Amino acid sequence: IVVTFAINAVKAIPVDPWLILPLIAAFFVIRLFNPALSVLAVLIGGGAAAFLTGRVGGLPTPELSTLTLIAPQFTVTAIVGLALPLYLVTMASQNLSGLAVLRAAGYHPEPGPLIGVTGLLSLMSAPFGASTTNLAAISAAICTGPDVHPDPGERWKTGPFYALAYLVFAIFGASLVAIFAVLPQSLIVLVAGLALMAPLANALSIALKEDGERMAATVTFAVTASGLTLFGVGAAFWGLIAGLVVLFLETLKKR
Repeated sequence: IVVTFAINAVKAIPVDPWLILPLIAAFFVIRLFNPALSVLAVLIGGGAAAFLTGRVGGLPTPELSTLTLIAPQFTVTAIVGLALPLYLVTMASQNLSGLAVLRAAGYHPEPGPLIGVTGLLSLMSAPFGASTTNLAAISAAICTGPDVHPDPGERWKTGPFYALAYLVFAIFGASLVAIFAVLPQSLIVLVAGLALMAPLANALSIALKEDGERMAATVTFAVTASGLTLFGVGAAFWGLIAGLVVLFLETLKKR
């Protein structure tokens, strides 16, 4: 999941090199002094550059979001054709990946309480048409990496800031989406990719650290990065299965 965003950031270079290349250079220079602000600097600087160079049209008028209650309707067709596939996708591509990201960053929470809390929140927000609440692998990768804070015990402080950001998005959701929509697509792709570079590097270094698990980790990475989808289940799940099979065979051989 993460590597796809990183690759797409590189692919954005030929789309608009005069905008993208200076931003990439600025990112790595700023990162030397303050990694936590490097991505934000690219977003603000890139947005300003796009606006000043005429790449952005008129900005939308700010509007407040509204909550609309959507009465749920339970049908067998919806449960089998929609609810069950979404459940599998959420578990495989978000919750499973989120746990993997947390463990790659050195955290080892119990999965049960996490899944229980996110499931309860999903149940509460479902009548309003909200997306399923989950561990959000990409957000976890950004929040738990060493660029956030050298001390893993201090990285939890990013949580309140993310909560505040989500609250702002909830209140001004439509307007903010419209603002991002008028920004160059290459800029959005670049910011997303650069934000995930450090988490990707950290995850790869941990995954490939042990000689006995290196092949399994490589297979997991390759299958997941391929974007493979079978039976409606995403690549994150199949990557884990492939890696576990290889790890089992490697362990069996040693015995």
